[in-house]
Amino acid sequence: MSSFNLEQFLPFRLNRAAEWVSLGFFGDYRKVHKLTRPEWRVLAALGAFGRMTATEVGGNSTMHKTKVSRAVRSLEQRRWLKRTDDQADRRVEHLELTREGRKGFERISRDALAYERRIAALIGPEGLAGLDAGLAAIERQLVKDTD
Repeated sequence: MSSFNLEQFLPFRLNRAAEWVSLGFFGDYRKVHKLTRPEWRVLAALGAFGRMTATEVGGNSTMHKTKVSRAVRSLEQRRWLKRTDDQADRRVEHLELTREGRKGFERISRDALAYERRIAALIGPEGLAGLDAGLAAIERQLVKDTD
């Protein structure tokens, strides 16, 4: 019998917790704003960072390019996003939110901050400080290792 315990394996626990947190917020914005998770991630990236390419959005959100492409198409049909060709490289398109897209992002951002406060309250101040320190360590080291 192996001593490996999946339920205590840190990568498994982090992934499962992230999925539960993501699904909890997804329930909120799916009902109210009729967005999929990839659409929300594209909207959030563009709302937070401004004009980006689809490749940059994918890298920021760790989404596969096909999911980014579908979400971009959907947000464009909704008139929340516009594309412009790169003048130096015709293979590249720049994505940015339209005025309607920015309004949608602002509305959803308020919901996101309220959801974040609910999650933070579950964890408590000390737990939140520890979680923040742990995530910062992971981001500093593991993200650097993947570059």
